[in-house]
Amino acid sequence: MNLVKGIDARARKTLAPHLRALENLQFIRETMEGATAFTTVPGAGGIVMGATALLAAVVAAGQPRRDYWVITWLIEGLVAFCVGLLAMIRKARLAGAILLSRPARKFVLGLSPPLLAAGILTAAMVRAGLIALLPGMWLLLYGAGIVSAGAFSARVVPAMGLCFMGLGMAALFTPVSWGNWFLAAGFGGLHMVFGILIARRYGG
Repeated sequence: MNLVKGIDARARKTLAPHLRALENLQFIRETMEGATAFTTVPGAGGIVMGATALLAAVVAAGQPRRDYWVITWLIEGLVAFCVGLLAMIRKARLAGAILLSRPARKFVLGLSPPLLAAGILTAAMVRAGLIALLPGMWLLLYGAGIVSAGAFSARVVPAMGLCFMGLGMAALFTPVSWGNWFLAAGFGGLHMVFGILIARRYGG
């Protein structure tokens, strides 16, 4: 029995430096991962999202009723979400990156609360008949989410968010008839412009 204990003690003593080294490597890896920026924001995806938003703006402008206008833009939001997600997955695979890495989780955590708030406020505003305020609110909260999430991404991302917020504030204090075209300028124009910048600097 003492012999077995002696062997176990020697084995633990021999393995101890190796275990400490592995623990140190794990710590270094987690620290570096946490400090890395989330760079799998898809530039090409942003361009496609912008194109679909411009198409949605044209379709929405021709709707005879305000509720149809809202539905058109909500469908566009769903389409844009799917496009962005698929483009992000594709970019991560091409780069050999882990999509659910710590920086990616931080990015999603920064973006999600403003988008959730936008969804709740949309339902409340439609119910209260405040549809005219939707363009400004959508742009403002989307921009806030991008700025927040952009803290864990490339510098160009929070800059895009600030532009969205600027358009949102303008949309809230300009004629109601301009709202659809503010959405076109933001979700269409800004997505395309910054999508091109991201694609050039950080890849597709």
